Amino acid sequence: MVTSHAVAVPRLVIAAPSSGSGKTTVATGLMAAFAERGLAVSPHKAGPDYIDPGYHALATGRPGRNLDAFMCGPELVAPLFAHGAAGCDLAVVEGVMGLYDGAAGRGELASTAQVAKLLRAPVVLVVDASSQSRSVAALVHGFASFDPQVRLGGVILNKVGSDRHEAMLREALEEAGTPVLGVLRRAPQVSAPSRHLGLVPVAERRADAVASVAALADQVRAGCDLEALLALARSAPPLDCAAWSPERAVASAAAAATPAATVPGPGWRPVVAVAGGAAFTFSYAEHAELLAAAGAEVVPFDPLADEALPEGTSGLVVGGGFPEVYAPELAANEPLRKAVADFAAAGGPVAAECAGLLYLARSLDGRPMCGVLDADAVMSQRLTLGYREAVAVSDSPLAAAGTRLRGHEFHRTVVEPGAGPAPAWGFTHPERRVEGFVHRGVHASYLHTHWAAEPSVAVRFTAAAAAYR
Repeated sequence: MVTSHAVAVPRLVIAAPSSGSGKTTVATGLMAAFAERGLAVSPHKAGPDYIDPGYHALATGRPGRNLDAFMCGPELVAPLFAHGAAGCDLAVVEGVMGLYDGAAGRGELASTAQVAKLLRAPVVLVVDASSQSRSVAALVHGFASFDPQVRLGGVILNKVGSDRHEAMLREALEEAGTPVLGVLRRAPQVSAPSRHLGLVPVAERRADAVASVAALADQVRAGCDLEALLALARSAPPLDCAAWSPERAVASAAAAATPAATVPGPGWRPVVAVAGGAAFTFSYAEHAELLAAAGAEVVPFDPLADEALPEGTSGLVVGGGFPEVYAPELAANEPLRKAVADFAAAGGPVAAECAGLLYLARSLDGRPMCGVLDADAVMSQRLTLGYREAVAVSDSPLAAAGTRLRGHEFHRTVVEPGAGPAPAWGFTHPERRVEGFVHRGVHASYLHTHWAAEPSVAVRFTAAAAAYR
């Protein structure tokens, strides 16, 4: 039995009234500014987003980790936070959308406000003040009073136009009794470029991203009261929870399996190759940790550069990313495409999510891909976005039929057909449909999942990799 204990990491949640207010600017700048002071800063992101955590990792030198109450359940938010923040001096959590926005039709579920309450963390509200003056006080008052359990510790004003504008804003907020913890002027030169699914990932612009993060740190250092922010973070009370552990999660999942699963011992470990590089940047840090805890040797590779799978590969994970941006280069790497196709044809276990699904298709925007699936993918003008509740339709190396998971879709591509003869998932909410492909050892789908919610996925996949060898 694991007993809970106090987690006393100072922490802040960076929120906003709406998307586009400057949360990423402030959160990333704060992380970098505090890290430059020599503090060990733990970076976190509320919600399913993969891209912002890449900038957080660049700012802090630690893995950016997600806290998603929909996919993992509210009960795992604090334990996952404690796992990521272990040994750190400060944790900064960037919110998602507006402070009180969450899963559609589910109240506060998966909102920044819920995460803040679960972490007992003070909230700093980033307000885009570019088109208002005294009205800012009414806006902030509304957010501060909407839920008395959310502790609004102060405001950072973004996109302030002038000294006079700043004076009017400060006067209004002083009357409302809300501390102003920072004022940032308009500075488009520090913004990161965006495209069809949000910011361009760090891996695609590393040198420029390093410069952007440094500029954000400079801007935040100059405009924010770092001492007051640190004091606010240190005012967060201890959390009474046990940190999540991949080893304990795997042990529990293995013991609960029917029949009980065997985790490989400390000797030979099956090699699970995990796609990375600029085309496949979407992953949750906990996935690799769970695979390792389940007995796998996790070996990264880059489909843009490597012409062969890692030596001894007996399992293949191809997660999310932007293969549509790199379709010519992926198509040109014919040796690796053939290696992936041969591995799948031989029954090797393959887990492919979103970008991985596109890479396994016959073609992507007319360019040849691996041809593992009898399907073709094209870019679309339509954005598919939202949380999903799903049940595994077909037995696969990833999940037994009937396994229930919550996930997230986020893409501007279409695969035709959308499901194979043996679909991967049946969606039960918000609409009913089947999706994805199970074929031999392949499980390919658009659905992004968080394996911490269902560690049996890592146990089952590692067992399949060990059996394949």
